[in-house]
Amino acid sequence: MDVLSARRIVLLGKTGAGKSSLANTIFGEKVFNINHSPMTEEYQSSAETKCVNGKNITLIDTQGFFDTCGSEESLKADVLRCITECAPGPHAFLIVLKVEKFTKQEEDVIKKIRQCFSEDALRYSAVVFTHGDQLPEGKAIEDFVGRNKGLSELVKECGGRCHVVDSKYWKDNEEGSYRNNRVQVAELLRTTDKITEENNGQCYTNEFQKQPQRGEQQQIPHLIQRTRQKVSS
Repeated sequence: MDVLSARRIVLLGKTGAGKSSLANTIFGEKVFNINHSPMTEEYQSSAETKCVNGKNITLIDTQGFFDTCGSEESLKADVLRCITECAPGPHAFLIVLKVEKFTKQEEDVIKKIRQCFSEDALRYSAVVFTHGDQLPEGKAIEDFVGRNKGLSELVKECGGRCHVVDSKYWKDNEEGSYRNNRVQVAELLRTTDKITEENNGQCYTNEFQKQPQRGEQQQIPHLIQRTRQKVSS
């Protein structure tokens, strides 16, 4: 399958937010391993491509870039790896959060995303909430977002784009209902199409990707190797 012709989508968020579960929900099968380790350096980004609803989709499942227990070296190595795996650039970012209280830790994750990928990345982003079973009965995800100023501002910066899934309880729900993963995934993929349309078909790039410095390119294998050595030691 030609990865370059696929829609490339990067999943961002802290460990435990449900990135791998979301990726598996989008693909409709278990493709990514679920990481339960508290050590972010034991898990690195990976990319898989599958056909979903007649379209080739590449999902880049990142490690918990922004966890406090991860080193700066590990963070830089995985950001560089993510950039190379989704070259020439992602069509969309999915910022993954749980349906739970939006704390300072989540706010810090968003700050890190801005620092690593620039403010411009939010024009290519949608917020996706996991653990949808925590939504009060009869409520939509927009109701949950509207109750928190920080979440409301984040979703607004992402063009009002937000979705919700649940990897445990929404698999077998009535077809066509709001609390059905197939319905939510179809809506999510339509949103990524709109993101690409609104950006004139262009994938996301920043100055680092447009004009990578020779030293930074040379650092990629070196940083990845050093990170692996840390894990094995």
